[in-house]
Amino acid sequence: MFDFDPMPPVWLLQVAVAGVWLYEGFWCKVLARSAHEFEVVSEVRFLRPWMVSAFLRGLGVVECALGAWVLSGWMPQAAAVAQTVLLVALNTAGLSLARSKIPDPAGMLFKNFALLVLAWVCAAMLLREAA
Repeated sequence: MFDFDPMPPVWLLQVAVAGVWLYEGFWCKVLARSAHEFEVVSEVRFLRPWMVSAFLRGLGVVECALGAWVLSGWMPQAAAVAQTVLLVALNTAGLSLARSKIPDPAGMLFKNFALLVLAWVCAAMLLREAA
């Protein structure tokens, strides 16, 4: 009856995934608009305050680069792997080094899981379009 594809266009998925990385990277870390980020990383005992700021800004640049990579559509499977590795590393470090500063660890894990599922769907769709 209707010719309707319920799957959104791949560019919309790219914007959604990249938007998360750009927000977390640029707004929260590069511009230092999230005091919570500083509190969490400050729990790492061997980092001095200036090192925490430098680490967060560097991580923010990496996250912005991931967002740009997702938007570019270049090597989408490698981009999904990189996102997975980074999020697993950040979640593991956060939970093992600063769990007391994370108000909702389960919520953090579920949100990041959802982001990774979306990242992998986006990568699969880009690969399918290229084939």
